[in-house]
Amino acid sequence: MTNDMAMQLKGYGMTMAQILYRMPDHPTFLQTYIWQHYDLAPDFPEMKSFLRFWQEKLDGPLHSIRYVHRRLISASEWRALKGEFIIN
Repeated sequence: MTNDMAMQLKGYGMTMAQILYRMPDHPTFLQTYIWQHYDLAPDFPEMKSFLRFWQEKLDGPLHSIRYVHRRLISASEWRALKGEFIIN
């Protein structure tokens, strides 16, 4: 089982954030950064960690953040198989 699949089975879903930030040399201009990672809703610890890193280490001050989250696998979509048929 891949690491991505294991995370999805633990409840993680895909989170995408559109981050608008001010350019350090030209503060009147806004630049866009797209961030995408598996995260847990509604607390979003991965995104909060990334934004904390951004504020502490990067020069461009944040302007705004828009995000979407989608669980890719839910309990009703997952089922265990008990057998396998192989056809030549």
